[in-house]
Amino acid sequence: MSTSVVDLWGPAVPGARASFPSAPEPHDEWALAGGTAWVYYSPLNRRQLIRPVILSDGFSGGSSDLDQLWHGLEENGDYRFISELHATGRDVIILGYDDRTASITENADTVIDCIRRALSERVGRSKLVVGGFSMGGLITRYALARMERDPALPDHETSLYLSYDTPHQGAWLPVSLQAFTHFAADNWGEAPVVGEYLRQFSGLLNSPAARQMARWHLEKVDGTAQEAPERVEFLQALEEVGGWPRAVRRIGVANGVDTGTGNGIKPDATAVRANGETLVDTWLKTQAQGGQEVARLQKKGGEAISVRTSGLPDIDGAPGGLFAAPSPQGDPGSFGLVALLARLLGNEVDPDVITTSCFIPAVSAVAAGDISDPKALHQPITPDNSELDAFVAASRNEGHTTMTEELGAWIVNEIVASG
Repeated sequence: MSTSVVDLWGPAVPGARASFPSAPEPHDEWALAGGTAWVYYSPLNRRQLIRPVILSDGFSGGSSDLDQLWHGLEENGDYRFISELHATGRDVIILGYDDRTASITENADTVIDCIRRALSERVGRSKLVVGGFSMGGLITRYALARMERDPALPDHETSLYLSYDTPHQGAWLPVSLQAFTHFAADNWGEAPVVGEYLRQFSGLLNSPAARQMARWHLEKVDGTAQEAPERVEFLQALEEVGGWPRAVRRIGVANGVDTGTGNGIKPDATAVRANGETLVDTWLKTQAQGGQEVARLQKKGGEAISVRTSGLPDIDGAPGGLFAAPSPQGDPGSFGLVALLARLLGNEVDPDVITTSCFIPAVSAVAAGDISDPKALHQPITPDNSELDAFVAASRNEGHTTMTEELGAWIVNEIVASG
């Protein structure tokens, strides 16, 4: 089974894989403002930067991990993306951030610094390829557009922009998941061992990047799911720089299908139910259209809390990149994370857990419509719908940022065609 490039929950997951096999020593390493670039020259280029391809990390907790990124890009069990780029004479620059939860606009400064460095190190005049995975595609999109609009910044000299399962129209973080995470942190955030995990997850979901990325954000258990002010401000900032870089060819891929076929998860289904030492008849449901009670949360000895939504689409089952299913890396999925935390809090969890759900709807990954529109979510996507110049969707709904030959080879061919 292929592994993802971006590890969404990161080391915050209890029992997650502590480390990955070491990546090869980079040929060069650039210390940047807010991040690090690891440079791997193509064997065809004799340790010179001739045809740079900058690949940005995405959203997760803490700082970027080169070993994990290399594993997802190159040792994923399906497609050796870096080797294939090297075989075409492309030099790969893996771009990581000191804080992957920081604001998109803040980490865009790191992208700009990386582009400056690549241009200064480049031998010859080949144009750059710049893009990223998951939210890395948004960070690089904003950075390139800003460079085109700001006269104080240099020409980015980029011919191709690429995004890989990027939430161009927003990401879906189940409201019931957000509510449970904050509820658990409020009640057991100071508990030994498990409390640290609960605080990390609640903080991750309330981080600047998550607020900007999530189409519906819930700040606290008794809050209202809505676009966070930080997202509204980011969208305005993006619009002020033109929305997209214009002097480039824009391509993207989705880990979900473009046929409108969902992942099989039914709306208003019980995803997790738990009872035991700390929880009483606590359950979470998948999202349905219209008004709905999506969660009932009750601490033993406390009052029940009802979490309701209104006006949301039936999005858990929509076509798109999935929260990864349980894997050797320790990623428990979306609702699977709730089941894991409930067990750590001393409870029995009903065995028929719906572990995963849609994370990046396909319509968002290829910038082809509003994910709040149920019709747009579940209908076939055509090239005319997309704001990208070209895109390809996976032949099945698979894990978010899973690197496959189907998607990776298409990108490599596009890069080669760009010159």
